[in-house]
Order: sequence, then C-alpha cells, then structure tokens
Amino acid sequence: MTHGRVNPSHRLEDQGIEGLGQVYYNLMEPALIETALKNGEGTLGNGGAFLVSTGKFTGRSPKDKHVVRTASVADTIWWENNAEMSEAGFDALYTDMLAHMKGRDYHVQDLFGGADPAHRLDVRMVTELAWHGLFIRHMLRRPERAELDSFVPDFTVINCPTFKADPAKHDCRSETVIAMNFDRKLILIGGTEYAGENKKSVFTLLNYMLPEKGIMPMHCSANHAEGNPVDTAVFFGLSGTGKTTLSADPNRVLIGDDEHGWSDRGTFNFEGGCYAKTINLSAEAEPEIYATTSKFGTVIENMVFDEETKELDFEDDSLTANMRCAYPLNYISNASDTALGGHPKNIIMLTCDAFGVLPPIARLTPAQAMYHFLSGFTSKVAGTERGVTEPEPTFSTCFGAPFMPRRPEAYGNLLREKIAKHGATCWLVNTGWTGGAYGTGSRMPIKATRALLTAALDGSLNEATFRKDPNFGFEVPVTVGGVDAGLLDPRSTWGDKSAYDSQAQKLVEMFADNFEQYVPYIDEDVKAAAIG
Repeated sequence: MTHGRVNPSHRLEDQGIEGLGQVYYNLMEPALIETALKNGEGTLGNGGAFLVSTGKFTGRSPKDKHVVRTASVADTIWWENNAEMSEAGFDALYTDMLAHMKGRDYHVQDLFGGADPAHRLDVRMVTELAWHGLFIRHMLRRPERAELDSFVPDFTVINCPTFKADPAKHDCRSETVIAMNFDRKLILIGGTEYAGENKKSVFTLLNYMLPEKGIMPMHCSANHAEGNPVDTAVFFGLSGTGKTTLSADPNRVLIGDDEHGWSDRGTFNFEGGCYAKTINLSAEAEPEIYATTSKFGTVIENMVFDEETKELDFEDDSLTANMRCAYPLNYISNASDTALGGHPKNIIMLTCDAFGVLPPIARLTPAQAMYHFLSGFTSKVAGTERGVTEPEPTFSTCFGAPFMPRRPEAYGNLLREKIAKHGATCWLVNTGWTGGAYGTGSRMPIKATRALLTAALDGSLNEATFRKDPNFGFEVPVTVGGVDAGLLDPRSTWGDKSAYDSQAQKLVEMFADNFEQYVPYIDEDVKAAAIG
C-alpha cells in the first residue's frame, strides 16, 4: 500500500522495487516526525526538534564508499581516491538489499539537488528510517506539491541501515557500504544510520556530473551583498575552519553553507538547508544557528540532553564531537529566497593553521589560488590523542577530497578558468593560531578575521599596501583599519623568531611534499606559484 503524493507512473514498483510493506511518498515534516516517534527512532525535543542518535557511526565512512567500475566511467574516475566495485558485486548487493527490504516499510522523498532549474538533479531518496526522510527533506530542495505529480528521478538513493553487506560477495570492504553506480543511476547505502551519507552521496553525484557541463561544483559556503546578488563571495574550507560561521554574516544574504555550483549564469546552492556543527554552539556567538536547535522539525544528531527537560548540552561531546543540527535554510532570517547569486567577486579559502605560520589574510594570484585549492590545507591540533605533541597537517584536495570522484586538477582547472573569465579576487584566510603554534600561541581573534573579511568583500582591502610573504610568495596587507598591524606579520607575534623560521620551513616542506602528486598534471605557472 502507498501513501502520499507521487507521480502515478513512477512508483517504486515501476523501478522494479517490489514486495515492500507500506510505502510513504513525500510525507511532510509533521507526518515524518509522527512516524519516526511511533517507530521509536528518536525523541521530541523543545520547540518540536527531533533528537536522534545515529548509533555506532557518528560520522561518514569514507573508506566504505565505492564507485562501480563500468566502461563509461573507467577513464574519468580518480581511482586512487575512490574505491572501486565490480558490476557483479553491485548486482549482487542490489539483489540482496531488495530481498532484505521485502515486507518492510519505506519512506520516499522526491527532491531536487540544485537551486538552478537548468542544472538541478532530480533525486529520489528511499529511506528505511522516517527521520532520514526528514533530514534529507531539509538538506535537498523541496519541489512544490504539484511538481510531484510529474516527478521523474534522474538518480535513486536507497538507504537501508539494517542491511549488512558481505565483503566477499558484494566486492566491498566491510558490512557498511556506500555504492555508486553511474550507469544504473543508483546509490545503495547500508550498515550505517549516519544521515550525512545521504547528503554527501548527492554532492558526489553532482561533483561528477556537473564538470561535463562546464559547471564548477564547490564544497563551499556562499553569500552576497544585501540587495546585490552580483556581489557574491564563496568560502572554501574544511571542517573547523569557520566556513559556516563566517558566511553567516548578518550584513549579507546567505546563499548556502556547504555545497554550490558555479555555472555561466552564476552561483547556485545545491541544497535547501544547513547541517551545522553544534559543539560549543552559543546564543551569543551564533544566535541564529543556536535558535534553530529548538525549532520545529530541526534534526538534532548525537547530542546529550536532559531526559526530563530535553535541554541540550552543547559542551558534552561524550557521544561525538561531530554533533550536528539539520534545518531548512528559511530558518535563517537573512537566507536567500532563491539560493542564487552572481559570479563570485571574491573567493575565500579558509584554513585553520595550528602551526602559527600563515598570516590572517593573504591575496592570491590565480595560479596561487589553484595551488592552495589543490592543496586544501588545514591542521589537526595536538593533544587530541596520547603521544601527539604537535599539530598534524591535513591536506584534502579541493577542500573536499572524499566527495571528489574526478581527478583534482579537473576541478582546479575549472576554477582557474572561471576566475580568469569573471575576474574574481582570491584570498587565503587563516582562522588558526597566532603568536606560536597550538599549545603556545592563541587562536586568531574572530573580531580581526571578520574585520579583514569585511575589508576584502567591500573592496577596500585591495587599496592597502602589501608585502610579499617570504615563505609562500603571496601578498599580505601591511596595515588594515581596526586590525592590530602586528597580527598581519605572523613572525612578529612569536617571542622566538628562530622558532618561527623553523616552523615556517617545516610547513613549506609539508606543502611541497604533498603537492608532488599534482606536478605531472599542472601548468608551469602553477608549479612556479607553488612556493614563493
């Protein structure tokens, strides 16, 4: 039996998915929460938020993500970064998953990936858990109810957490599996309740498909000036660098916080919501994101809460430091109604340098921008594990290696072409440490970072006097109004200048060693820009 609104000629049985129990199509938020509560999937929180634990997996499982090697994609997938699966393995996986699903209830959400109708992907999400339907309904873009009557999916994602894969039979690594088959337009997810796999599987699809259309897919947040979508800025950055926080500027309109495309028409959000970290979230520092945690339908993932009052504990990371909330974009007051912007006028690459070497802001040439984009640098801080006594570098190419099915230079070249065509100014912004490395120095003052970003975005920073950084060759402003001039020269903030020089040389060598893998694939100007 089926319930809900759906294209009558494109039900699951029309796709060969038969024998299920109840199938609920395109339920809206109240019905999804009601169903999830009835099934014991979570707890109703304050304001109607839905509180849930994802069990064993509180984050993505990148090593269990596979791409099926078919003739059509064999020469275009970055196989060093994407584990392959045979067609026979996938076929067996699909057959066994469908057998497992028989007689069980499932929830279908028909959604759009992409705010630009010319370039969106129509995605059908089939989930065993009702709350997964709620989550992905927030995260992707919701069609008008009338549009569902003619909805035909381009791709279908089936998420079945209770299904355990067999590595020997299904040609995968473990009982947990995320398998993408571009020929069959199917993604199968099993053995994990972590909802982020749903969102990132669609992002990975777009990352593969859009470059063929000359569209740059970006793991970035984006905003534009109030009343002026032409003045758009994008913010690349790995987790913990401030991507969500810094793009949520009350004086600018938020296009989105995580995934965007850059087409010949401009910037567009892939998503319809935000998936924000909640560890140490405060009403003072981030009032709007904090407010979403007690709004109706917001999904609260892996947070400790008081059983009686349902008050959330934003500091208790005993379940995971990766605690999150998922909510629709319209819960942020200054969010864009259209999720569309112009061509980026400014491109911000965020890094959290725990080595204390990089300046708080630097201006990049297009070649330097490609170098830092391919490097995708940030750092893990010391002290998180026993025996770790100094920062550890993290290089995640294109600021999102786990979601990049093509080789990095495919995205790097696209970015450079668009920068050249549209004249974007590129900046590297360090939100990490100053006055010493982690453990000695202090975190870059958020007030200074915001002041520097404001000057970059309003154009005034381009009028500043710049010096050439002796380590990386990019341009660093000498003075900026409202910012301590000493902060702009990292070496001057260290008590021991020779220690800074030693640390800087170490970081330069780390960059160079990491970049060796790209040297055979890049132009001479990028090689020359690598180290100043």
